[in-house]
Amino acid sequence: MKPHLVTRELTPEGPRRRGRPSRRRRSVTVNLAESPMGWLHARGHLSARLFDAGERLRADYERAGLPPMVTMKWDPVRIAGGGDAGLSPTERQIAARARFDGAMAAAGKGLDDVLWRVVCACESLPDAERALEWPARSGKLVLRLALDRVADFYRLPGE
Repeated sequence: MKPHLVTRELTPEGPRRRGRPSRRRRSVTVNLAESPMGWLHARGHLSARLFDAGERLRADYERAGLPPMVTMKWDPVRIAGGGDAGLSPTERQIAARARFDGAMAAAGKGLDDVLWRVVCACESLPDAERALEWPARSGKLVLRLALDRVADFYRLPGE
């Protein structure tokens, strides 16, 4: 993933107001291409085990073909006897869908919604909390609980 860095100017009293001179300014560089999971892991809010569980869940979500398609599929047509060993693409999608559904079921009712929003739909935690009408800063704890259950489902080693 290529970083998309943006530098913004911040002041201690918040956004710049017209007519009021700013006392101190500082620049902050933000990577807009970073996923919410990557952001949480980079700042120490998620352990490596929980981050890996989230990445496996997102990989299964992508492999199963669950994200909405925006354009037409331009995949090449398979020719009989093409020599593709193992599972066909459709069988791989079915297996990924079964793993995704199993992981979401392992997370449990009530935890799967924040898991899907942050891990699969790449919503930020504050946006997910607002959409679910949760108190501020409660999503991080719930996300950690859900990712712990998903890590157990994927049999990731403990820390």
